Amino acid sequence: MEAKSNKATRHAGRVVEGPTNPMVTPLLTDLYQFTMAYAYWKAGKHNERAVFDLYFRKNPFGGEFTVFAGLEECIKLIANFKLTEEEISFIDQSLPGSCEEGFLNYLREIDCSDVEVYAISEGTVVFPKVPLLRLEGPVAVVQLLETPVLNLVNFASLVATNAARHRLVAGKSKMLLEFGLRRAQGPDGAIGASKYCYIGGFDATSNVAAGRLFGIPLRGTHSHAFVSSFMGPDEILERSLCSSDGSSTCEDFVTLVQSWLSKIQSLKSLRSTFGETNQSELAAFISYALAFPNNFLALVDTYDVMRSGIPNFCAVALALGELGYKAVGIRLDSGDLAYLSSEARKIFHTIEREFELPDFGKTGITASNDLNEETLDGLKKQGHEVDCFGIGTYLVTCYAQAALGCVFKLVEINNQPRIKLSEDVSKVSIPCKKRCYRLYGKEGYSLVDIMTGENEPCPKVGERILCRHPFSESKRAYVVPKCVEELLKCYWPGKSGKEREELPALKDIRDHCIKQLEQMRPDHIRRLNPTPYKVSVSAKLYDFIHFLWLNEAPVGELH
Repeated sequence: MEAKSNKATRHAGRVVEGPTNPMVTPLLTDLYQFTMAYAYWKAGKHNERAVFDLYFRKNPFGGEFTVFAGLEECIKLIANFKLTEEEISFIDQSLPGSCEEGFLNYLREIDCSDVEVYAISEGTVVFPKVPLLRLEGPVAVVQLLETPVLNLVNFASLVATNAARHRLVAGKSKMLLEFGLRRAQGPDGAIGASKYCYIGGFDATSNVAAGRLFGIPLRGTHSHAFVSSFMGPDEILERSLCSSDGSSTCEDFVTLVQSWLSKIQSLKSLRSTFGETNQSELAAFISYALAFPNNFLALVDTYDVMRSGIPNFCAVALALGELGYKAVGIRLDSGDLAYLSSEARKIFHTIEREFELPDFGKTGITASNDLNEETLDGLKKQGHEVDCFGIGTYLVTCYAQAALGCVFKLVEINNQPRIKLSEDVSKVSIPCKKRCYRLYGKEGYSLVDIMTGENEPCPKVGERILCRHPFSESKRAYVVPKCVEELLKCYWPGKSGKEREELPALKDIRDHCIKQLEQMRPDHIRRLNPTPYKVSVSAKLYDFIHFLWLNEAPVGELH
């Protein structure tokens, strides 16, 4: 069966594009969603108004924060949720037993026009138990949305969080490039990873498809294969290069590079470092510079970084400089990155000094080679001179943790609050339709998130508020907020008539994420032994949770 094309739906006069991935359809769900939908319909319950919360129970990667992502794709799914005849026929064949024709007619009619979606803004730093999305609508329809929205949020939030953690370790001044396409879990994982790494703070991607789809900046140079494909400078047939301002032409750029290489090799300050270099590598660098004189970045570790790669790069960079171009820099893809980057920087400074070339010492150094959060932290502690990191496998596969573990729980039906109980307290759900707020202190950092019942008055600036742990009686604190932010906003109003929040551009989501991290107290987001962030409920909601708990839990009998 062919996947649907990327369609669009008009809602309230606005066009909402279909999901980025055409495989995201109403069939992207678990079979039990359709068996429940049939059972709801059979029982006459399918149109009962239900409220579900989507949240997670524990922050990933041993940290104490998560970045929420995937909202835009959820809204695209909901806006275009409609079953085709072919899909309905497949459902009929797949359900156990035989479906009544009335149910199939019901499936032909359903969409999400009566569903309301409230969500935290994408790119926001979020915490366990606080609903990321609240979906309200006919119980059968919202049940059908459970699996696809979990699929769209789980991986997106995990990758965005992983990217944000890498950004925090690397620091604001470093450029981060996502290089994970070839190692990602299939094309879907690769495209999603590129998008959500960008939200988490990465600057660019190597993934051309993601660049086209989302407008993410693209970066990339050449591989070892390009370097080793050359045998020597004699292979370069077109040798001329026009100066950057177009005023003159160097007829033999190869000879110009070779003359600069001789000058470098004759320097007393570098004589113990540089000797004969690999001429096939030099030919590859020259050829690449002739193709991209404004974007010359060389991979210098094919043969020997210090004895060949660096001097060959410098010779080409100096020749380009003579013609008015500025080389971008080098890429290190193996070896001791801290040592090699520091030694390369010393050489760049030496050449700047010897040839009186301002800023040559600042030539860019990019590092790759299976980097991860721990490696970045180690490089920082060792001291390094890397300006830019290309990170792939550990980033896009979220190697340190397989899944975030978001859940989708019924919290209210027909205006009646519902609770899910468990012997494991962490799995007890927080019932009823809620409002969620973030309270900020005088230094501008967020202090606590608090959930209240829907009809409770909203917390006020300067007002003393009792914040209670949802399940632990002794854990409570008063907070006098300097700023109060309501977290859940309406992104899909259904038939409610409420104003709909606009979906922001990807760059705006990224900027929001970066700002959010700046508003967190440093001890909450540090890599090692972070302080847990407090998530609380109001005193009234706390009492209601425990009242409902006692009412719903069976009473044992001792014999």
